[in-house]
Amino acid sequence: MTAPHTKNDTATNAPLRRIAIVGGGTAGWMAAASLAKFLHNLKCDIQLVESEQIGTVGVGEATIPPIMNFIRVLGLDEDDLIRQTNATFKLGIRFQDWTRVGHSYFHPFGHTGFEMEGIGFSAYWMRMALAGNAAPLEEYSLQAMAAAHNRFMRPVKAPGSPLEGITYALHFDAALFARYLRSYSEARGVTRVEGMVARAELRPEDGFITALQLEDGRRIEADFFIDCSGFRGLLIEEALQAGYENWQRYLPCDSAVAVPSAVAGPPPSYTLATAREAGWQWRIPLQHREGNGLVYARDFLSDEVARGTLLANLAGKPLAEPRVLRFTTGRRRESWKRNCLSLGLASGFLEPLESTSIHLIHRGLALFIQMLPDRHCEPADIARYNRILAFEYERVRDFLVLHYATGQRRDSEFWRHCAAIERPDSLKAKIDLFQGYGRIQREDSELFPEQSWLYVFTGQDIRPRRHDPLADLLDADKVRGALANIHDVIARAAHSMPTHQAFIDRHCSARD
Repeated sequence: MTAPHTKNDTATNAPLRRIAIVGGGTAGWMAAASLAKFLHNLKCDIQLVESEQIGTVGVGEATIPPIMNFIRVLGLDEDDLIRQTNATFKLGIRFQDWTRVGHSYFHPFGHTGFEMEGIGFSAYWMRMALAGNAAPLEEYSLQAMAAAHNRFMRPVKAPGSPLEGITYALHFDAALFARYLRSYSEARGVTRVEGMVARAELRPEDGFITALQLEDGRRIEADFFIDCSGFRGLLIEEALQAGYENWQRYLPCDSAVAVPSAVAGPPPSYTLATAREAGWQWRIPLQHREGNGLVYARDFLSDEVARGTLLANLAGKPLAEPRVLRFTTGRRRESWKRNCLSLGLASGFLEPLESTSIHLIHRGLALFIQMLPDRHCEPADIARYNRILAFEYERVRDFLVLHYATGQRRDSEFWRHCAAIERPDSLKAKIDLFQGYGRIQREDSELFPEQSWLYVFTGQDIRPRRHDPLADLLDADKVRGALANIHDVIARAAHSMPTHQAFIDRHCSARD
């Protein structure tokens, strides 16, 4: 048993010797894999408690590019992971019917264009676009054009070519991903404990968690605890009462119905998000099936109608009964409290419109390892962690609200409600800045780069009143020539790529 720290040991470090993770699924096994990798030299005993009786949500199958860093840092074989999880590649997200019915736009990964004489691409493209002298923004993005033609390849060495900078993420089966990470973790010493946690035991003098009490009477002691128990927040909320900040006034959806369906053709190299009468539907292509779901607000749509809407809009035959999920959008007021860190749904929930759920797990883990505590868990470090993570959650929230609150749809009660959604002050400031001169300011550690905001602003038909005065420093003929060159190079590079299916068949087919 680990002795509690006392007044006379505060001058010395007390390294973590035991860490207990509550809950498996994507969050739990990502935590286990990361800790097993990075804490190897600490000789720390890591246990993960989960029960086969408790299912996982398992619908978070789309990711964004930082997941590739997670995979590479762990030293995973990317092709093997793709085969084992029936994964496909992702170059961005197509938004259908969000701005208005019949309209679509693409939010791609990667860079678009290049600076000219220190002036950013967005400034000089906007100058020409407002004058009617530029192609649509997407046509200057390799990822967007490759996705439009359902093509894909990994980056290659080709000096001066955009093929060197291809940026991508994955669609995968979340349950298989967790299973893959479980094998990785157990091979590196993580112990899995089958059981149901009944409650946490707290130390009277400071409220730190000392042990988990399982329903069968077993006790698991540890120095630090990671709560991956889902919405319930068994440790962070039930035991430590960290509090929850509800964001439904900004994001009105509170339910989802999900169902897998049969493959209906070659997999697209993007996620499809289609706006519906009272929410939106996702379509995520995998090698062996498609993942589908409808996110909706019960104030405007019943479960039965949501279920019918989803089933009526599947590309392939449903493979199971649709499953209804409930959620409250928001975040824990303290994601880390005392000697407990929360991850995944236990830390907060932002609907999967921009595929950020798995990234927020990864980000929480990376920040925790960067600020790794000992058994003292210094309050100043905990406070800094919570400030950083709260800021990042809030900026992702703002990006999601942008999709809902700025569209032109008024064809249903839901979309009329969205038009009147309260906009956080931080989002108002970004919109006001853009509507002036088309400027976008990325702050501190927020997730989405300036380019992402530009694609959604323009996709939602938000235009600045005038272009950035800095763009007038460039010669107009040179700008037109640069845009024409970028457009031509991107088109040729996209058409040189193999089809998405051909690339999978050659390198990482699950059939192999």
